[in-house]
Amino acid sequence: MASLWSSLEKEVFNPQNKRLLEAIHVWKTGKKKKMSILCILVDAFRPTQPFLAKVKVDRGVQYKVAYRWPLAELKLVDGKSLDQVNPDFDLQFDKIYKWTASSFDEKKTFIRCLWKLNHRFLSSAITFVNVHSCSVEGRQRPQEDRRDTAETGNQEELSAYQEMTPKEAADVLKLMEEYEPLVNNSIAFAEQLSRDLHVLDEANLRAIISSEKQVTQLMSSIDEALAEVARVEETLQVYDVLLGSVKQQMDHIHQENSLLHHITSNKAKLMDEILFLTTHLDLGKEHCEALSCADLSSPSGVEACIAAAEALSACMNIQIQSGYRKLQAVAEQLIMFETLKQNFENRFIGHITNIFERQGSAQIPALTQPVDKLSAPSHGLQHEELMPYTPLMAWLKNANPMLFCDLPKVYAQNLSRLYDREIKAFFEQAKILLVERRKGSLQEGLEKPTGMGSRQHPRWSLPVSRECQEDTPNKGNVIKQILEQVLRELRPLCIAEQLFIEKFFQLSQNSTEPQVLEEEGSTASPEDPACAKPPSQPEEQTAQLLSEIFSSLDPELRCFLDVCSKAHPFSCLQILVTLNDCIFEMWGKTSALPSSFLNTVLGNMLLLAKSSFNKCIGTLCKEIEEAKVPSKLKVGILPSVSRFEEFVNFSEAVFRTAQRRAELDKAHLRLADSVFNSINSLSSANLKVNTDMVMMENFHHVHCFLCQKKIQCLEGKKREAKQRYSEHMEKYVIGSLGQPLEKLNHFFEGVKARVAQGVKEEEISFQLAYSKQELRKVIERYPGKEVKRALETLYRKIHKYLSPEENLFPVVWHAMEQELLRQYQEFEDLIQRCYVGSGITMEFTMEDLLSYFNSITLSST
Repeated sequence: MASLWSSLEKEVFNPQNKRLLEAIHVWKTGKKKKMSILCILVDAFRPTQPFLAKVKVDRGVQYKVAYRWPLAELKLVDGKSLDQVNPDFDLQFDKIYKWTASSFDEKKTFIRCLWKLNHRFLSSAITFVNVHSCSVEGRQRPQEDRRDTAETGNQEELSAYQEMTPKEAADVLKLMEEYEPLVNNSIAFAEQLSRDLHVLDEANLRAIISSEKQVTQLMSSIDEALAEVARVEETLQVYDVLLGSVKQQMDHIHQENSLLHHITSNKAKLMDEILFLTTHLDLGKEHCEALSCADLSSPSGVEACIAAAEALSACMNIQIQSGYRKLQAVAEQLIMFETLKQNFENRFIGHITNIFERQGSAQIPALTQPVDKLSAPSHGLQHEELMPYTPLMAWLKNANPMLFCDLPKVYAQNLSRLYDREIKAFFEQAKILLVERRKGSLQEGLEKPTGMGSRQHPRWSLPVSRECQEDTPNKGNVIKQILEQVLRELRPLCIAEQLFIEKFFQLSQNSTEPQVLEEEGSTASPEDPACAKPPSQPEEQTAQLLSEIFSSLDPELRCFLDVCSKAHPFSCLQILVTLNDCIFEMWGKTSALPSSFLNTVLGNMLLLAKSSFNKCIGTLCKEIEEAKVPSKLKVGILPSVSRFEEFVNFSEAVFRTAQRRAELDKAHLRLADSVFNSINSLSSANLKVNTDMVMMENFHHVHCFLCQKKIQCLEGKKREAKQRYSEHMEKYVIGSLGQPLEKLNHFFEGVKARVAQGVKEEEISFQLAYSKQELRKVIERYPGKEVKRALETLYRKIHKYLSPEENLFPVVWHAMEQELLRQYQEFEDLIQRCYVGSGITMEFTMEDLLSYFNSITLSST
């Protein structure tokens, strides 16, 4: 109980400035034992007021005050029955609480404490039922009784055994040293101690007898002190009764002071509320007149309406309690505010709608600029006319969002008619300008002479390749110039309209949003403008409005790109480069919003241009793969190779200044694959021409062309062309050399085959088909004159079929010379190894072969 008492005081009541008088464990009568603690408390400082508190134990560790009642509210204490050992008792406040104590003694102690506090603080206002006076008048508190009981038990335990003090232990040691001879004889030592103890008892008895008078005086003094204590207690009891009445009077005075304080505080709060209502619900007369008249046609009237609308919003947005709305003055003021608001809203919406309709019905001016100059319309005057109403638009959005949400739609519907007329006129002018410049460029091209010394393929040349070559850097390309001019004019038009509607219709998320968007646009990558990050709700509203306002921009731009594409079949390259560069420029400029409507439209156009470009490349690949070789003896460079060469020249000229060429690199790879496949298929189409010769010439031509162009993405194709050129030249040389020394080649091929099969070299001459006689017959067929004649025939044949354009004849003839010398040396080695001691030699020597080649070469030159 002591630990519970200290825990409650330390953890619960001391922080609340309360003092614990009594505590008892209880639970509700008749229910499951859910233990609680009832505590009797008083204030630690004056004025002292007693309380009764119910404390719950949270998880067996923490104490928490569940309820607290002032003891003055206690009406009745029912002890049930004190004659029997009954732990039940009732406490009646506003309702009756039935409790069961943990023990009968705790119940008596608890009721005794309540009885004392009733007489001391409450002037016996509490009624006690079934409580005997002998039970409640006990003076000793239960903890004192338990303390006395504990002390008695301790004394009984100490009487059974008591530890020696250090002084006693020292005396015992001294005594044992004094009688050290007797210590070994315990009987003698005990007798000696008995004698000494007897002497000491006699001395103590004499001392007591001599001090009897002093004892008598001490007892009389104690009796006098007890009588004095009784008189002091009687005096304290009288003082206690007197102080009880004084305490009641002081408590009454304290309660009256508290009531006066509450009255004063309530008056001050009431005055504050009245001042608050009269100050914040008061709209000035000039503001009321401005809202009633709603003069929106003059700048001063608009400023007055803006100030009045803001003041009205401040009055209507004041947070007041719901009870104030029942006051007649407040209700009338709020009704007046709502009436002014509705009337002004209707007038403002009507006025701004009239401006929208008037601007949408405006006639576009006639074209006054020169024919060779494009100029998009400007709506700066219309925007300047509407910008003064921006604060009122913001007010309307906050005051009545339902009415505000229709205004952007009305604006878009009216302005879209004006933009439709202006955009159609703008693109008509662009088409006229494109046609005029195109005619002028064609006329200049017809007047110029054709290029001299260049190889022409009229059937396979690009339709506009000559025009591209004739266009000088100063003149530029017509389609690219016109398209760039169109995009330059459309950009400020769309961005200005976007910035206006975002500011006028409050569609930006915050005031710093445009700057944030610009910073993001400068670092983002426009690889795929159509696939941007998910837009926020204001961005979606802006995009929806701009789509409706510029509803004709997308189809007109598509129609204009179709006109550009029809100028010549490969204009899709110029369109793709121009759109790519324009989008890169927009993303690189801080003045262009990366989420602008024009960027989205151009992204869609770029996807369309990419699709057209891919279709064009697919058609060209199919055309290359399906091409047919001309039926003539000298095939030379295939048409597919010439077609590829002309396209690469044209595309590289177009993409020379492009900022992005990923699509062109992919197209080059596709076309190179198609060209290689075409060379493989066309080389064997003409049976009159050697296949290896055709492939050698064409792959050599492709390799030389790619070395000249130095295109990074085609480096792999360049290496492949070189490899295949070398392979087919080797095959062509070996195949051609088989004709002058055909039988000799066949004979030694058979010898090498037998050796490869495992026949020993010295046993080859014993083979019937490869005997020495057979070898002599073969060698006799190829004397020196016959070999020279065969080489001359081979020379004329190669010169006849090889195309002079590639100038490969000297290279091929030299390769044949080296190959024939290698074969001759191989034949000599086989004769030396397989026909040892036969004395067989060739009819011609290596020096003869060198002289044959030199004489043939010199005679042809």
